[in-house]
Amino acid sequence: MKSYTHFTLSERNCLQQFLSEGKSYREIAKILGRSPSTISREVKRNFSKKKNRYNAWRATTLYIIRRRNCVRKHLIQPNTDLYKYIIKCFNEFWSPEIIANRGKLSGFNVCTSTIYRALKENRLTGISRKTHLRRRGKKTTKDRKNCATIHPIHTIHERPQIVETKTRLGDFEGDTVYGGVGKGCAVTLVDRKSKLLVAAIASNREKETIRNAFLRAFALTEHSIPIETITLDNGSEFADFVNIESDLQTTIYFADPHSPWQRGLNENTNDILRFFYPKGTNFLNVTEGEFQDVIHLINSRPRKCLGYLSPLEFLAKKRNTSKAEVIRKGIEIQYEKEK
Repeated sequence: MKSYTHFTLSERNCLQQFLSEGKSYREIAKILGRSPSTISREVKRNFSKKKNRYNAWRATTLYIIRRRNCVRKHLIQPNTDLYKYIIKCFNEFWSPEIIANRGKLSGFNVCTSTIYRALKENRLTGISRKTHLRRRGKKTTKDRKNCATIHPIHTIHERPQIVETKTRLGDFEGDTVYGGVGKGCAVTLVDRKSKLLVAAIASNREKETIRNAFLRAFALTEHSIPIETITLDNGSEFADFVNIESDLQTTIYFADPHSPWQRGLNENTNDILRFFYPKGTNFLNVTEGEFQDVIHLINSRPRKCLGYLSPLEFLAKKRNTSKAEVIRKGIEIQYEKEK
């Protein structure tokens, strides 16, 4: 198949000469190796009615101007429903990929790269990459030779196989998000199947405080689910894990030392939480109400692995509260005793 090429200046000069000699479009097309309709369109497009003739230089100038203005219109235009939808989602700290794929469920046909391009070209009022996208800085590896650790009863290698399959609710991964010396921390636990985040603030990383934070985290969650297993790292703040197991009526397993990928879901979710509470945040200045509002916002965030449903929407479709309600009541009673 012969590919189409645009007219060159030399071809236009020949066309001008042949037209002045009175040759027909068909004759000119045969000489230039073009289609007669191509010759007709070229003349019609660039013919000067004022001077009643075709000029090669004028035709080339008009061609350049048309090519310069021949750009695709932006799909994301201000004051449209699509524009308002994207702005709303960015203000809820959704990623461009989530916005694009969740938008398809609502009838908005826009791809991820289009949203990134609009963001790069500053066409989204009040939205910028610095303030509305998660950023990953360089991670440094600390020397942990002298770090305190614990001696677990159950390791991750003893964990039931069903936990690996992610086919049931209630298998949690946990850790702490540290604010700094004297700034408290947050205890976070994420369900492997539903991606539901359960968390609470702790004033320090003493084992008794962390134990109480576990109780509060599950007592404050907006959607109760069973607590089958919990997988933690080897931090010394979890030294009271035996009592935590008793409080929550569950079994705690510990990942291998220096192996954060064994709790990848929790690490990723903590990264999302860090968007709201960067390193150095003083958690002692954050109220429990404010903190739980952020947890709700994260749990309302659509996830690709859930078919772009949020954890709360996913759980709404899988209500199974028989065991959860019993455990929840037990936690609340135990929490009241602790207070």
